[in-house]
Amino acid sequence: MASAMKLLSRLPILKSANAPRWPYRVQRQASTESALNLDFLDFEAICKNPPEHFNFARDILDQWSQKEKDGKRPPNPALWWIDGKGEEVRWTFEELGVLSRKAANVLLDHCKLSKGDRVLLILPRVPEWWLITVGCIRTGIIFIPATVLLTAKDIQYRLQISKAKCIVTNDAIAPLVDSVASECPSLKSRMLVSKGCSREGWLNFHDLLEAASSQHEPMNTNSQDPISFYFTSGTTGYPKMVEHASINMGVGLIYGGRHWMNLVPSSLMWGLSDTGWVKFAFSSLYSAWAQGSCIFSHGMPQFDPTEVLKTLNKYPVTTFCGTPTIFRMLLQQDLRKYKFKSLTTCLCGGEPLNTEAMEQWKAQTGLDIYEGYGQTESTLICGTMRHMKVKPGFMGKPCPPYDVQIIDEHCNLLPAGKEGDIAVRIKPKRPLGLFTRYVDEPEKTASTERGDFYLTGDRGIMDEEGYIQFVARADDVILSSGYRIGPFEVEFALMEHPAVAEAAVVSSPDPIRGEVVKALIILNPAYESHEKDKLILELQEHVKTVTAPYKYPRQIEFVQDLPKTISGKVQRHLLRKKEWEKAQ
Repeated sequence: MASAMKLLSRLPILKSANAPRWPYRVQRQASTESALNLDFLDFEAICKNPPEHFNFARDILDQWSQKEKDGKRPPNPALWWIDGKGEEVRWTFEELGVLSRKAANVLLDHCKLSKGDRVLLILPRVPEWWLITVGCIRTGIIFIPATVLLTAKDIQYRLQISKAKCIVTNDAIAPLVDSVASECPSLKSRMLVSKGCSREGWLNFHDLLEAASSQHEPMNTNSQDPISFYFTSGTTGYPKMVEHASINMGVGLIYGGRHWMNLVPSSLMWGLSDTGWVKFAFSSLYSAWAQGSCIFSHGMPQFDPTEVLKTLNKYPVTTFCGTPTIFRMLLQQDLRKYKFKSLTTCLCGGEPLNTEAMEQWKAQTGLDIYEGYGQTESTLICGTMRHMKVKPGFMGKPCPPYDVQIIDEHCNLLPAGKEGDIAVRIKPKRPLGLFTRYVDEPEKTASTERGDFYLTGDRGIMDEEGYIQFVARADDVILSSGYRIGPFEVEFALMEHPAVAEAAVVSSPDPIRGEVVKALIILNPAYESHEKDKLILELQEHVKTVTAPYKYPRQIEFVQDLPKTISGKVQRHLLRKKEWEKAQ
């Protein structure tokens, strides 16, 4: 990786100006004139009257590059990446532009992709993730981020359902891809992002990037053209693909970036999220770069609270975003050892934040935590903006352009203090930022709508000041350490083991992770006499091999029966209620 970083961090790649000028394809000959002007970027006006065309690379990134050249932006980098072992990459917006254009040419000319084609991107937090993602945006290619924790079976499902023509990953994941590639007829090319590694049947990104031309005109994409798919887990079936149009996050996150994240061009934004989750795009792509801020990233493979605190102490990070689990784990360390001289804004999202953690963080650091609420299907729906008072236990107020209400089953607006469904008004006009659809699943898309509203699937209360309190999810999805886990996936994995006759998976409260996956299992008669502790470990390891390891049940209880409806469906809500009542 070290040599790869040297390649990517030196901009004598700008010698690419002397590289052969590759023949333009028709799709590259679109107008490069920006549809927007950063000096007059009126968020409210754009939401009311979105431009016909929008390309985040052209309309935002390239404009910041020009401002950089004109001396109208602070000298901090656009991307500042470290690995904790002394290796660093710092790119200006100009350097990002050059390298991402080269990446765009690699995708077009070697992966043989064009506008509307789909790429599955499975990479950890490495600089190449941003190059390939921005390369996709420049060309109108749909990028599909995924976590590196996926198993071969998970990868196969995502390749098949997405009809991705290309997969980009590293040498650790490549063998899993090869093991399922024959079952994925749409897959035409595979690209490896591992310097110095070669693999039969795989393109090498670094070699191709070094030789690629930096001449590329961004695609004049329609603002409603799809640009990304994100997989999200539900209570039934396998994960769904959430489609976002090119303008959804590129413009839809501007308000939150300004008023929730408090970002300006001199900011250094560090978001701790997995590259496979939409939260990474929130904090480490669109919001920061729309404001001309620097994205800071640490390539640590696993969360290490001590390393995070050391990094905040050493580097001039101004804005830090994590899940409640991360803040709770940081609070278990001795914070008195560290000084956060540059840190001014702490942000939290992904799951509800408990009041105690918020108060402890304030007492030990002097900083408030500003909570935000969004979904894979949306941008920031509501949050505690910097100009608002922090109300522990509340997620903040609705974030423009969303009209958020608490409604009953008949779509009636409920009064302050009354619990109901958290809903977003979508008629007469669907707000910018909300997802387009679940790909190829019109019935599931329709199921999210009731009357004039989009249903978030969460329950909440609005107080007299307009602050919204999260009460519970209306479905059975488990949020553990910020990971969204559908019970069906875990139950399906458990049922493949011969010991399991029936299984029900629910959330169980946990002081650190918020909640964890718990499985209640009815054993097949042949296994009832087995040693339970050994069987629990065996079942946990089994789930880790069948699906992504983070989904495995941390708690397992063997039971004689499960509560069911008259039609035979397991009543997970009763099991979940019982679990949470134990903690009271």
